Amino acid sequence: MKKILFTFLLLATITTAFAQNKFIGSWEGKLEVGVSLRLVFNVTVNNEGVYTATMDSPDQSAFGVPCETVTVNNNTITITLGKGSIKYEGTLENDNLINGTFTQGQSFQLVLTKKGSAAVAPTLNRPQTPKPPFTYTSEDVVYTNKDNSISYGATITIPEGKGTFPAAIIVSGSGAQNRDFDFFEHKFYAVLANALSNKGYIVLRVDDRGTGKTTGSFAEATTLDFANDAQAGLDYLLTRPEVNKKKLGIIGHSEGGIVAPLIAAERKDIDFIVLLAAPGVPVEELMLKQNHSILLQQGMNEQNLDAYLNLYKNLLRDVLTTTTVNGALQAGTKSMQQWLTTTDAAIVSSMGYNQPEAQEKIVTSLIKSFATPWGKYFFGFNPLPYLQKLQCKVLAINGDADIQVDADMNLNSIQTALAKSKAKQVTIKKIPGLNHLFQTCKTCTVQEYGQLEETFSPLALKEIIDWLNKAVK
Repeated sequence: MKKILFTFLLLATITTAFAQNKFIGSWEGKLEVGVSLRLVFNVTVNNEGVYTATMDSPDQSAFGVPCETVTVNNNTITITLGKGSIKYEGTLENDNLINGTFTQGQSFQLVLTKKGSAAVAPTLNRPQTPKPPFTYTSEDVVYTNKDNSISYGATITIPEGKGTFPAAIIVSGSGAQNRDFDFFEHKFYAVLANALSNKGYIVLRVDDRGTGKTTGSFAEATTLDFANDAQAGLDYLLTRPEVNKKKLGIIGHSEGGIVAPLIAAERKDIDFIVLLAAPGVPVEELMLKQNHSILLQQGMNEQNLDAYLNLYKNLLRDVLTTTTVNGALQAGTKSMQQWLTTTDAAIVSSMGYNQPEAQEKIVTSLIKSFATPWGKYFFGFNPLPYLQKLQCKVLAINGDADIQVDADMNLNSIQTALAKSKAKQVTIKKIPGLNHLFQTCKTCTVQEYGQLEETFSPLALKEIIDWLNKAVK
């Protein structure tokens, strides 16, 4: 989703007494998070077999950042820093390559190669990436919002032919993304725009604020600010002579699926919205389900999972019911103490929370991840009132293997809400075998997103195009 939305359990680690020298050295890779960031882990071990490490982020001019824990277990290495809020866990594939996952709020695949080695990261085949010559016009544009405070970099794709065409803006999911949603060399939104413009639809895809060629601060923005950004894009589309102004729409993915009804509930010139893996329940409820699905898939047992979610829910509630970060931290400390008195001591110990330092770390990490301007707005958001006010045409689709936005929970709620609305041409669709990014998945984990060759399921693209042809064109 737009920032990407899930918080992971921070497990206590124990440093192995048996050093495995194959991890010693400097390991580098590129983290793809809408932009590409180089990361380097410098791993050493002392005579007692205790590992230490520092991290470099050259693109952010950060070098020698101390890592807090380094654990080696056979061919697996786990590194944490930032009071446990950042974790890298990888498996040694050979002497010069580690394939793993970098987690900071959201998880991303990160392949590390040993500096100075001949190893190279695996070649990423992306057969769906659009390549010229195109059958439509692709134009890079720049426009501003009404008060000229933000300048937006975008690409508009316009079908060949005379006359006007239906038009839509793509509103991205969580995280600072460029116009293509460029992720591990996938270009999700470019693939989507290509498919739609080949079938007669104008598509505007935009760099998020503070990303690519768009100005403004992403870190200080909320979902409401992203909605205002999308409004500026819609206003720009209306200035284009190629756009059929009676057939204006929004395609919202994940958090963008919150933005679409938020806008369309108030704006009368929206003819249609397409909701791709959109939240249909209060976000607080969504996040509990998301954490449950991801942690269960990662192997956490039900007892520990139930205990963790109780703590997670209480800490999130502390943020939503207080006005300052310090107030939330004080409330969170009390919630932790209450949780400790009501949770079996054996479970607390197995989760690594039996020491005051670990308790403080989890409270601080979760509270600070929730208590950003974006977090306060997003986690407290309820999409139902906006869905119930819609009068436009609506397509809502999910993959049934989506573990970030559960298909049944959210599609059922969207359908119930739209039954109370004046929305027209409503279609609710669950597609088998697709993940949150609408890829045909195998293990269907978050970590698999970057491993799959498919960028966007042709079946999902067909569902969208067929609906647009029927309901809009």
